[in-house]
Amino acid sequence: MKARNSYKIANRTRALDGLIDPLGRSERRVQRILESLRTEILEGGGGPNLRIRQVFRTPREIFRLELELPQLGYQRTTLLDRDALEELLAEDSIRAVVGMSSLES
Repeated sequence: MKARNSYKIANRTRALDGLIDPLGRSERRVQRILESLRTEILEGGGGPNLRIRQVFRTPREIFRLELELPQLGYQRTTLLDRDALEELLAEDSIRAVVGMSSLES
């Protein structure tokens, strides 16, 4: 029989997130989101299923990334700032899949 209140913690680093400073926690969250986007783009979200549009110029540049995976009946929309978008497109494999045709302003 299982002891009461003995839950497995799937990701212990997230359990300790409340103890680190908010900027560090925010940066880790951004990295998890970018890694998730990279994975989805490389697994079939490129070409006509991906659109990147600039939605704001001031006070900060914000881009809207729309990713559609029709085989899963799935659509993902993510807002990114200029730094996060450049970090996402820094890898050559991502840049090749995305192509400059999906960048719109």
